Amino acid sequence: MPNLKPPLTTVALAEAYRGRILAAVPEGVTFDPLMTLYLTENTSPDEIRRAKAADSIYAVKYYPAGATTNSETGVQDLSRVDAVLEAMEEVDLPLLLHGEVTDRDIDVFDREAVFIERHLRRINTRFPALRTVLEHVTTKDAVDYVLEASERVAATITVHHLLLNRNAIFDGGLRPHHYCLPLLKRETHRQALVEAATSGHPRFFLGTDSAPHPRHAKESACGCAGIYSAPVAIELYAEVFAAASSLDRLEGFASFHGPDFYGLPRNDDKITLEAHAWSVPELITTGLQEIVPLRAGDEVAWRLIDIGSRVDSVA
Repeated sequence: MPNLKPPLTTVALAEAYRGRILAAVPEGVTFDPLMTLYLTENTSPDEIRRAKAADSIYAVKYYPAGATTNSETGVQDLSRVDAVLEAMEEVDLPLLLHGEVTDRDIDVFDREAVFIERHLRRINTRFPALRTVLEHVTTKDAVDYVLEASERVAATITVHHLLLNRNAIFDGGLRPHHYCLPLLKRETHRQALVEAATSGHPRFFLGTDSAPHPRHAKESACGCAGIYSAPVAIELYAEVFAAASSLDRLEGFASFHGPDFYGLPRNDDKITLEAHAWSVPELITTGLQEIVPLRAGDEVAWRLIDIGSRVDSVA
């Protein structure tokens, strides 16, 4: 994701970040970071064309100003970037959307539904050939919209939105490690997400939105939004699909639908999971930081026992 400080608003910045990522990859591991640009109201159509011509840029990410981590320089008025969206449609560079409004008069639990009605319908009508991905969807409203939309519209679903409803934020007290943006929603919305993810529909696919905020930044007076699911994500997705009697559809959701929508080759390597319970560590230490992972201290029903050597990830 490009919401760094400073954000990755140009091809040059994205390629420099890609270089830093590759420099940190351990020897013997093949990792191909697929870079994205951060959309601002100053992004130019020419920068979009440069991005398309580059070998490393695969999409452009929209953040509403102030909606999530490091989104201060995001877009305040989507109509101001119509020329950029037109250029993206022309060169076929996908638009990835944090699909929420940030108006103070809109209830925080309604932000996604309002965004769809107020903005997304207009974008998809005005730019029908633009590939759009509504990322980390959280509501039945979003599921229904993707199902009725054209084949140029898709959505990603996180594992924490599949597992948790908004009660998890207040289970026995305030649970800062279950606080994320977009927020967890009602149980009816969680059920709709599970149905969509496990349906086999090709325009729903995996997107973890994993956020490794350090413990002290989560357990503070104004804690960071985000759930650190990466260490247990695929195992917990397997739990969800197994509970829905849809394990045969997990591979498509996790490995096929996304690259197919982006027009990328599918990975050849395989991973192996087995039904074997194990306990997630209470903390993961990296450098001087402690991070609390999803399901910390509790059991996961599935275990990863074998992984191939090649990994692709949208960065």
